[in-house]
Amino acid sequence: MRRSSLLLVAGILLLTGSLSVVTATAIAAPPSNDFHRWAATPPLGWNSWDAFGTTVTETQIKQQADFMAAKLKAHGWQYITVDIQWYQPTAKGHSYEEGAVLAMDGFSRLVPAPEKFPSAAGGQGFKPLADYVHGKGLKFGIHMMRGIPRQAVKQNTPILGTHLRAADIADINSTCSWNPDMYGVDMSGPGAQAYYDSLMQQLADWGVDFVKVDDLSRPYDQNRADIEAIRKAIDKTGRPIVFSTSPGETPLSAGAHVNRHANMWRISDDFWDRWELLLPQFKRLHDWTPYRTAGAWPDADMLPLGIVEFDRPVRFTRDEQITLMTLWSIARSPLIHGGDLTRTDPFTLSLLTNDEVLAVNQDSANNRQLFRTDDGLIAWVADAADGGSKYLAVFDTRDADAAAGSRPIPVELAALGLQGQVQVRDLWSHTQLKPVSGTFKPQVAPHGARLFRLTPNTDSSASKP
Repeated sequence: MRRSSLLLVAGILLLTGSLSVVTATAIAAPPSNDFHRWAATPPLGWNSWDAFGTTVTETQIKQQADFMAAKLKAHGWQYITVDIQWYQPTAKGHSYEEGAVLAMDGFSRLVPAPEKFPSAAGGQGFKPLADYVHGKGLKFGIHMMRGIPRQAVKQNTPILGTHLRAADIADINSTCSWNPDMYGVDMSGPGAQAYYDSLMQQLADWGVDFVKVDDLSRPYDQNRADIEAIRKAIDKTGRPIVFSTSPGETPLSAGAHVNRHANMWRISDDFWDRWELLLPQFKRLHDWTPYRTAGAWPDADMLPLGIVEFDRPVRFTRDEQITLMTLWSIARSPLIHGGDLTRTDPFTLSLLTNDEVLAVNQDSANNRQLFRTDDGLIAWVADAADGGSKYLAVFDTRDADAAAGSRPIPVELAALGLQGQVQVRDLWSHTQLKPVSGTFKPQVAPHGARLFRLTPNTDSSASKP
């Protein structure tokens, strides 16, 4: 079996949840209807939040899809996702308006505001926009909030398929601390599952391929029943809708539960382009290694690259942007870009279209931290798809003002299972370096990273005893 085939089956937790340690051992493939197959590799896509906040429109979504189809699709990027407040016609910036009138259908379900999404008028919902995205050969996603609209509870509108109404299933004591739109659902009472069934069926009818459900994974334990209900509701539709939970930090104690119900889950709160937010992601991604399985991915959040927050250039230096892409790739986090695609500069485009780097994210195994020194030198390793080569990522996380330029990060090749002379490919520069043996000492800039493919030299290995 090829390594890429093993990726689909290696390390998937037993459905009983009794297995909590990931290994590279091949196990039986999940059945064809297992939702893990719907995201067998980490999703690659774009989300509207970083660039447009609550204000994104149908025109802007189409423009992003046009760009992705033209420039990124050939490199594996495929998801276009409309983030929060698509149902709120007067939303502004990255904030929320309490008491705003939301667009809603007659069954307590939010629908796209026609002021933002004109094609949604007449009960069409997101179907016309999803069709447009699909017509580009891409996939369409939306953001949702846990629970039921407070507006529905106030109006006491019906729940589809039941004799119940919104007030009958709402838990008005369960609210989101940062968004005023929703109440929780009383998952112990009748109608809760039917409500979630109606939501997911609506998504399926619209042609949605990806759903990010927010206010779900923190605090986790009180929302387990919602997560399970959403999983059941998606499966019931028969449509392969990738399920992402948000926000973080999802507790590690929930690992065996979340990777049995979701395709990806946030491991931190919202991630933005500040070094003090990037540095903790190293530990988080390392800690989540036991629960990273084919079809279930710890999500380090979006890539704030290019132009974000409407008109602001990214604050990360170029070295820090390479560190970001290298860590997300070697740790196999989903790659969800957040910048305005239509204003992508050549450097950002080079980050998003480096096929050698993307292959690490999409087609590697046994991804893990190799070491982390007390002074901030970090190395990660993974197995390449050919079964013999290794990927090596090295990072210097020291502060730039405390360092005198680049310095070597020594890596013992034997620790990677490599003997003899090794061929070295620099994946960011697309260059073949001089062969090495024994100890590899790449130079790395402060806040920088380098990513290599190391391949045993079969000729020199053959001469060894």
